[in-house]
Amino acid sequence: MSDNRSHIEEKYQWDLSTIFATDQAWEEEFETLSAQIQDAKSFAGNLVTSGQNLLEITEAYLDLSRRLEKFYVYASMKNDQDTTVAKYQEYEAKATALYAKFSEVFAFYEPEFMTLSGQDYEAFVAEVPALSAYAHFFEQLLKRQAHVLSQAEEELLAGAQEIFGAASETFSILDNADIVFPFVTNENGEEVQLTHGNFISLMESKNRQVRKEAYEAMYSTYNQYQHTYAKTLQTNVKVQNYKARVRKFDSARDAAMSANFIPEAVYDTLLEAVNSNLHLLQRYVNLRKQVLGVDELKMYDIYTPLSQTDMTFTYEEALEKAEQVLQIFGKDYADRVHRAFTERWIDVHVNKGKRSGAYSGGAYDTNAFMLLNWQDTLDNLYTLVHETGHSLHSTLTRENQPYVYGDYTLFLAEIASTTNENIMTETLLKEVEDDKQRFAILNHYLDGFKGTVFRQAQFAEFEHLIHIADQEGKVLTSEYLNNLYADLNEKYYGLKKEDNPEIQFEWARIPHFYYNYYVYQYATGFAAASYLSEKIVHGSQEDIDKYLGFLKSGSSDYSLNIIRKAGVDMTTVDYLNAAFKVFEERLTELEELVARGAHL
Repeated sequence: MSDNRSHIEEKYQWDLSTIFATDQAWEEEFETLSAQIQDAKSFAGNLVTSGQNLLEITEAYLDLSRRLEKFYVYASMKNDQDTTVAKYQEYEAKATALYAKFSEVFAFYEPEFMTLSGQDYEAFVAEVPALSAYAHFFEQLLKRQAHVLSQAEEELLAGAQEIFGAASETFSILDNADIVFPFVTNENGEEVQLTHGNFISLMESKNRQVRKEAYEAMYSTYNQYQHTYAKTLQTNVKVQNYKARVRKFDSARDAAMSANFIPEAVYDTLLEAVNSNLHLLQRYVNLRKQVLGVDELKMYDIYTPLSQTDMTFTYEEALEKAEQVLQIFGKDYADRVHRAFTERWIDVHVNKGKRSGAYSGGAYDTNAFMLLNWQDTLDNLYTLVHETGHSLHSTLTRENQPYVYGDYTLFLAEIASTTNENIMTETLLKEVEDDKQRFAILNHYLDGFKGTVFRQAQFAEFEHLIHIADQEGKVLTSEYLNNLYADLNEKYYGLKKEDNPEIQFEWARIPHFYYNYYVYQYATGFAAASYLSEKIVHGSQEDIDKYLGFLKSGSSDYSLNIIRKAGVDMTTVDYLNAAFKVFEERLTELEELVARGAHL
């Protein structure tokens, strides 16, 4: 059983008092923000009556948005650190409701802006030169013109925001707070309660019985609740399809990708490239069967490291290694990493009620915090450098961009994090002294690629198929979802669904299916990062400088342009082919090491 939060040393807890010194200060900001958002109603009808009004109302809108972001982050992170505390559940609900109110009050903004002709806009900029600071912001709005509704319709949609989010929130509460998993036996023969936090480490166990028991316990629990999970997922899909239809998009995918101005062809190119390279995944799966020495490989054998060499890192050792490796980016970057590691930006350990997984979060005016659920594994070292990549991307963006461009798109988000991972791999492979350690690092890299490119593409394929199915009028029952997921899993791994019946329920436990076409970006991001890290490690200072320029760009240009300046054209298949080439080279090297007995 994980500890209560009160038992965890302060130095391992993030310091949210740097956002609001006390809960009281947050509550005071709630009153002030609520009143100011209410007052902002008077802006409606006046946005484009003059250039000065356009400037003042835009700046008021951005200022309230900036403060609301900080306000929300405090509530959300307080809730994430222990989801069973009613006070912070209420804080997050209040913050979500205030966001909905803000959206409702400013629902006039886009429709009114859309009435402005290009000629009038240019006249405004000539009259009020300060507007030119928002040129890219305004240009993006005009590009969305066809999908903005009338003011009354926008108000109705904004007012329904909380309702639209209900399926996702219900999933989150069920999955993080209410669902109880059984006790299982760990590698030391101890009875432990299965949690989201310890499931992966149990699945990585070298003891096959431990893996099997944890796997069956996890999915037997999801089997019990499959109809409820199907309902939350179906409702979420219906919400995305409805919103896309109302806004005159061809599909939910079109709507989601249009938000970042990414053509749908990028998604299709990814899935085509992955499907044409499934033979590499299956080659790796076959090698796994050979190394593990099993007659029949099961899905619960997919995650255990093949290496007999346990590379373990305490949290402190991981911090030291990460700092050393990330020095490649120069002093400015390294100084900020040190601050993140020493100024309590990180919530480190598992505790009862804590949100599962890991993330980097924060707002424009806060530290770029990280949530971890630490285990002493090589994988967790990679999680640390991954989330540090996100946090440094956020920090450098906020330091170099005004608030209006002080964030970056989801499409670019995964590139900074996985570039760090790839550089860690390159560094460890360079330092490695014997075949057994080399085997462990190659195995970790290939597992990471499998999990980030192949697995996330599998998720992306599933997500797209269920949205299309709903669009075509099919009912997303648990039976439908189970069958679809089982078929896809067999196609990817080449392991028969009849021999792996539990995997059909895996869709039920994946929170990313509620993130609206998010997962494909893990795969495209990893492939782009593979390409970039090669340049950073083996290229020139200019390659590093171009990459740092990307980290500082925020959303000051379109995503594809920003990453193109760093040296990757993501509209072509070339960067994907380059990534699969690295995968195949490292797989071949691992096969050679197996032939030499390095795994024994």
